[in-house]
Amino acid sequence: MKITFPDLSVREYEKGTTACQIAESISPQLASEILAATVNDKLCDITLPIIEDSTIRLHKWDDAQAKHTFWHTSSHLLAEALTELYPSIKFGIGPAIENGFYYDVELPAGTVIKESDLDKIEKKMYELAVQKQILKREAISKADALKFFGQKGETLKTELISELEDGTITTYTQGSFTDLCRGPHLPNTSQIKAIKLLSVAGAYWRGDEHRQQLTRIYGITFPKKKLLDEYLLLLEEAKKRDHRKIGKEMELFTFSEMVGKGLPLWLPKGTDLRLRLENFLKTIQKRFGYQQVITPHIGGKQLYITSGHWEKYGKDSFRPITTPEEGEEYMLKPMNCPHHCEIYKSSPRSYKDLPFRIAEFGTVYRYEQSGELHGLTRVRSFTQDDAHLFCRPDQIKEEFMKVMDIIFIIFKALNFENFEAQISLRDKENRTKYIGSDENWEKAENAIIEACNEKGLKAVVEYGEAAFYGPKLDFMVRDALGRRWQLGTIQVDYNLPERFNLEYTGSDNLKHRPVMLHRAPFGSMERFVAVLIEHTAGKFPLWLTPEQAVVLSISEKFNDYAQQVATRLNLLDVRTTGDFRDEKIGRKIRDNEIKHIPYLLIVGEKEMEEGSVSVRRQGEGDKGSMKTDDFAQMINAEVRAMTQEF
Repeated sequence: MKITFPDLSVREYEKGTTACQIAESISPQLASEILAATVNDKLCDITLPIIEDSTIRLHKWDDAQAKHTFWHTSSHLLAEALTELYPSIKFGIGPAIENGFYYDVELPAGTVIKESDLDKIEKKMYELAVQKQILKREAISKADALKFFGQKGETLKTELISELEDGTITTYTQGSFTDLCRGPHLPNTSQIKAIKLLSVAGAYWRGDEHRQQLTRIYGITFPKKKLLDEYLLLLEEAKKRDHRKIGKEMELFTFSEMVGKGLPLWLPKGTDLRLRLENFLKTIQKRFGYQQVITPHIGGKQLYITSGHWEKYGKDSFRPITTPEEGEEYMLKPMNCPHHCEIYKSSPRSYKDLPFRIAEFGTVYRYEQSGELHGLTRVRSFTQDDAHLFCRPDQIKEEFMKVMDIIFIIFKALNFENFEAQISLRDKENRTKYIGSDENWEKAENAIIEACNEKGLKAVVEYGEAAFYGPKLDFMVRDALGRRWQLGTIQVDYNLPERFNLEYTGSDNLKHRPVMLHRAPFGSMERFVAVLIEHTAGKFPLWLTPEQAVVLSISEKFNDYAQQVATRLNLLDVRTTGDFRDEKIGRKIRDNEIKHIPYLLIVGEKEMEEGSVSVRRQGEGDKGSMKTDDFAQMINAEVRAMTQEF
């Protein structure tokens, strides 16, 4: 059989050769380092025989696919350790996640696993790992799977099996532990050298708050202890940068149980930050020919039935709102796009009117499970920097590339220059979760691929990650700690124009269907601000930060002068507040440094006599004395230098 490598070179091997043996034929060192392989675009065990001509990619630790396999095996190792320590335990699911893994388990009545129990579980995992237990994969019939797990009382597993098709079920066994699993896995457990169980939490079975609550154990593992030590240091730094902590210190946002879970309240300083981001994007959009629109927070239920959102997201939405009029139902808006389709439809359109670009900072609502809410990153009410472009088919690629330009401007301005692009396409096998014709999907997918090629943007292709109505290009940003966040997105959609019967009159005087591009460079204002806080540790760029300077009086008798300085600086376009408390100056400096205000201006008798301020730069210390107007000139020049490129 012929094996094609990523560089398009081809080698011949006997049928039944494994990825591990292929790696060995190249280099014994490579064979010792690979953890997984992608064969014909499917991630698989390196010990799985390959029986036909195939493409192959071999994954070492630095690849996301290798980490996924490593952590998937680690979740099974955790489950095996739990089986030995808690013999009557039952298992839900145990997936690999972006950083590590977890396992959801059902504990016997009266048994509780606490944080203090994690050390003994870790110890048992180490004992099992060094035994170099082989992970054996076995295909099993649905009837045999139900019987095997049913006899063990694994009701959660049998529920999962009952939903699977016969002929698609596999198990993996290591030592005395067998799990329902499609894989892939490491060949054996000995490569797991460093283990850390991180936390214990509650989790409803299958995310349904009406089902039983399970115990979820989170962990992470590495092939070297050094990597674990580095990761734990990173976790400590992440705690310091937690946007919930910094947001409270900087008085940016808050939550209220009375208002409701997952419904953020933006405080004055946070609102200033958010509006500055919005105005920044509006300025860019104006250059690219966008028009602003505003749509209601609700819409008739039929609007979302027509768009397909009710079918796909109805269960994750707030319940319909009924009115005194019989049969009338409204929805809290889960998406802006159906409203924008109706705006397009409000007037006849000609081919000369296209592209038609409309943008809205539109607030939408999703009923996220309460256990999944997290600060600003997972909320029930969020504002998307949404825009929809309606264009002719011959305009798709050009418009797509212009949106990419906007995203590049934003990332550069906010120092998000370490990012990856992902082209998200349909699942190759399961097409039932998508709407629209194969022909339109192929056109849309090809347009994205061609646009990326012309821009010279290297993008990975992921099958099965497309939106239900079309393929998309997602931007995965790495923050200052190297964590990966999905932010900007661009989507090509032939389907909503079809569903809403959108038309334009072509040069041939006939009716044609426009193509719709969905675009959100920030993604959502809430999530973007959270990521920005953690990326900068609250030290925002000077042009963006809500407070550029704070005036600190050495004692109360200088408060009037301090107030005059703050007033003067605000008149000179320097966002300035004052701290006039009856506190020692050292305390005032410490308190305001916690708020991450870039410049601290200290005033006392000398400064009052000279009409000056003593300047202290956050993180750099004293910068000497300056006249108030000279300080303002310096700040404004610094801001101009930062913003002139965008």
